[in-house]
Amino acid sequence: MEKIYIFESSLREGEQAAGCGFNPQNKLEIAQQLERLGVDIIEAGFPVSSPGELEAVKLVASKIKKCSVAGLARAVKKDIDACWQALKKAKDPRIHTFIATSDIHIKYKFGKGREEILRMAVDAVKYAKKYTSNVEFSPEDASRTDPEFLYRVVESVIEAGAVVVNIPDTVGYSLPTEWFNLIKSVKENVPNIHKAIISVHCHNDLGLATANSIAAIEAGARQVECTINGIGERAGNASLEEIVMAIHTRKKLLQKTTGVNIKEIYNTSRLVSRLTGIYVQPNKAIVGGNAFAHSAGIHVDGILKNRTTYEIMRPEDVGAKGHKIVLTARSGRHALEDKLKKLGYKLKDKDFQKMYKAFLDLADKKREIFDEDLKTIVGQEIFKIPETYSLEYVNVVTGNKTVPTATVKIKKQGKIAEETSSGDGPVDAVYKAIDAVTKTQAKLLDYSIRSVTGGKEALGEVTVRIKINGKEFTGRSASTDIIEASAKAYLKAVNRACVKESPQ
Repeated sequence: MEKIYIFESSLREGEQAAGCGFNPQNKLEIAQQLERLGVDIIEAGFPVSSPGELEAVKLVASKIKKCSVAGLARAVKKDIDACWQALKKAKDPRIHTFIATSDIHIKYKFGKGREEILRMAVDAVKYAKKYTSNVEFSPEDASRTDPEFLYRVVESVIEAGAVVVNIPDTVGYSLPTEWFNLIKSVKENVPNIHKAIISVHCHNDLGLATANSIAAIEAGARQVECTINGIGERAGNASLEEIVMAIHTRKKLLQKTTGVNIKEIYNTSRLVSRLTGIYVQPNKAIVGGNAFAHSAGIHVDGILKNRTTYEIMRPEDVGAKGHKIVLTARSGRHALEDKLKKLGYKLKDKDFQKMYKAFLDLADKKREIFDEDLKTIVGQEIFKIPETYSLEYVNVVTGNKTVPTATVKIKKQGKIAEETSSGDGPVDAVYKAIDAVTKTQAKLLDYSIRSVTGGKEALGEVTVRIKINGKEFTGRSASTDIIEASAKAYLKAVNRACVKESPQ
């Protein structure tokens, strides 16, 4: 299979994302991870842009030994000089020079004519060749460049010594079929194209960067420029993980391969996310939190029977921990049953029906049910003690200038009793009202509350320890309403006292 070279530009193009910036140590840490990932070329930065940037590129170039290190330079001598100063200690340095070739850019950015732009492009390549034979040239905004002029530019820079010609869709303007045809036409209309590698650099303004990159590969491109997580200017660039896994997953169709160690994809994604502060969106392909998550009952049932029903790649292949079954109200019985088995619970059918009802009740209140939620439900619904008293109703009125008052309705032997009490706080008021109904003389020894899971909708688990007639009893309950959880936990402790159950 033909190899596709991966030109990784997170340290240069990715750094242009709004709010993103790397210090030299950040760049080195990412570059070393990219080396472990197995990319072919690391574009380390734009050396002429600042003294700090030049030093950062120099640091990367001096440390990376397993892949080529590139720097970007406009088609002017000072840029190329700075580029070489930063790259000269690299094992395989590449100078990447560029100039815009579309009439829009020529007119409004340069105020020049096409012939002068062509001359500048050729001169830049010739000048860069004095430093290294590894020179790449990009005609910026190629997707909006007149094709005939584009062919002339590409032919001329190859004649001048460029070994890679990169065709960029700088503003993410092209559609996949259109981009395929442009790359194919470059290959067919540039006489000396066989002397250079065709590369592509696609932006994501229309959400087509990855699709265009794959189309270009099908048309004959042998290098793809991309970034981790698709970071970059405006809407970003083609995503490395998407391109590499498309090639890997559809290798029989594409008949292409890369040198990337795909098991390092997830680690690399998380490192770049951490150092940029740009979080990976949950539905991001390959590396998003939901990329291998399943929630709908039909999907979960299929996954449990055979993962290939709804997964075209294994999460372990890219270094992720594995697929995730997300329990919601739509997940179905099979998903709940499977999760309970994995947690070590083997419930009888009668107990499972009770569990499923309690699960649905909680799922209607929360978007997602976690393992800790299920453990709590099992403890409350399946292994609960006999109820002498059960809570039917609790209502609390409280505020910073209001005396907390609680009303409870409690059932005992089919009869409901109601009491209202006030207290130092809402929980104290509830407990005094419960004491009034149950006629117990309980002393509260300990009260604790914790969040079972994260988020605003998390279950709050309350644990209380009380003393009645010299003996201690513990009660525990959980709810998205902490007042309700507090009342039920207290009642469970009282119920233990009623059946003379030892503390747990």
